[in-house]
Amino acid sequence: MSIRDTSAQDIPVGQASPMRQRRPLLVAIGTGAVVLLLGAWLLSGWMGGSHSYDASRVRIAEVKRGDLVRDISAEGRVIAANSPTLYAIAGGTVTLHVVAGDVVKQGQALAEIDSPELRSQLAQEEATLASLEAEASRAALDAQLARSTARKLLDQAEIDRVAAQRDLERNERGFAGGAVPQIEVARAQDNLKKSDIGVEHAREDLGLQGRGASLDTRNKHLLADRQRAIVDELKRQVDALTLRAPFDGQVGQVQVAQRANVAVNAPVLSVVDLSRFEVEIKVPESFARDLGIGMPAQLTSGSGQPYPGAVSAVSPEVVNGEVTARLRFADKQPPGLRQNQRLSARIVLGTRRNVLMVERGPFVDQDGGRFAYVMDGDLAVRRAIRTGVSSLNAVEILDGLRPGDRVVVSGSDLFADAKQVRISGE
Repeated sequence: MSIRDTSAQDIPVGQASPMRQRRPLLVAIGTGAVVLLLGAWLLSGWMGGSHSYDASRVRIAEVKRGDLVRDISAEGRVIAANSPTLYAIAGGTVTLHVVAGDVVKQGQALAEIDSPELRSQLAQEEATLASLEAEASRAALDAQLARSTARKLLDQAEIDRVAAQRDLERNERGFAGGAVPQIEVARAQDNLKKSDIGVEHAREDLGLQGRGASLDTRNKHLLADRQRAIVDELKRQVDALTLRAPFDGQVGQVQVAQRANVAVNAPVLSVVDLSRFEVEIKVPESFARDLGIGMPAQLTSGSGQPYPGAVSAVSPEVVNGEVTARLRFADKQPPGLRQNQRLSARIVLGTRRNVLMVERGPFVDQDGGRFAYVMDGDLAVRRAIRTGVSSLNAVEILDGLRPGDRVVVSGSDLFADAKQVRISGE
C-alpha cells in the first residue's frame, strides 16, 4: 500500500513574460503620479489663498456706473409737536374734571388742587400788605406835617425880618432927626442881620424836611410794593391750583387718580395739540452730519399718499449709532393722525450723476473704506481703494476699482486682513 502525494494536483507553469514583470512597477509609478498631482493641487491652493471660505458666507457685488441717489428712508412714528405735561404747583388733593381722551378747549379747567397751606400763606401775606400800605399812608401824612411845620417856621422868620427892617428904618430916621442915639441904629442893624440868618436857615430846614419826608415815604411805599409783589405771586400760584388747557386739544395721559394726594411739581396730566403733528425718525450716525433743518422730505401715510414735509429738528446726541430727527408737514397733514402711528419717511440728500459705485456693505466701515477684496477667478485679493459719498444702498468709488470688478461687500471681516483668500462654491 502506497501513500498518495500532491503530485496529481501540480500544474506546470511556464516562464513569466516581461510585460507581466513590469506591471507592479507601472502601478507604483501611476500611484506616485496621482499623489504628486494631488500634492501640487493642494500646494497651488495653499499658495493661491491662505484660507478658503464658502461662497455662501460672503456677498459679492459688481462695480458699475450710474446715478447715486443719496437719500434716507426710514419708518417714523407720529408724535404731537405740542404736547405739554401739566404739573402740580403745590402739594394737595387733586380733583379731576376730565379723563384721558376728552376733547378740551383753551382755558377749560381740567383739574383742581386743594392746598390749604398755600391759601393760608396768601391770607397772611395779604394782611402784611395791608399793614405796610397803612404805614406808607402814615408816612405820607407825616411828611405833609413836617413840610407844614417847616413852612410855618419859614413864614415866621420872614415876618421877623420884615419887622427888623422896619425897626431899622425908623431908627435911622430918628437918628437923622437927632431923636435916637446911634447905638439904637446899630442895635436895629444887628436885629436885621439876625432875621436874615433866621430866614436863610428856615428856608434850608424846609428843603431838608421835605427831602427827608419824601425819602421816608418812598421807603414805606417800596416795602408795600414788595409785599404787593409777593401777594400777586401767591395769587398766581393759588390761581394755578386750577389746571387749565393751554390750547384746544385732547387730554393725553392722566397720571394721578381722582382725589389723590400729590406732591409739589408732580405730573398730573398731559394735553395733546391735535392740529400739529410731527414724525420722529431714527437716522444712522453716518448720515446725521448731512441733515439740516429745513431740508425737504416726503412722508407717506398708510394709504400710500405722499405728503411734503421738511426736517424740523436734529438731535445733537448719538444713541446706539443713531440720531433722532423730526419731520414737520409742509402744507397739510393726513387726516385722522394719532400718536405713535407709523409713517414712511424719505429724505433726499442729493444725486451724483454717472459715478462709479458698488453696493454698500460692511466693507465700507472696515478700515475706513480704504480696502476691499476684489475677485480674481476664485481668489479674493485685498486691494487699496478710495471711497466717496454713500447712500443707504450704494457707495461711490473714487479710485482702486474699475467697472465690472466684483467686490466682496459682506463677509470680508472673516478674512482677518489676509492678502488673498479662496472663495469656493461660487
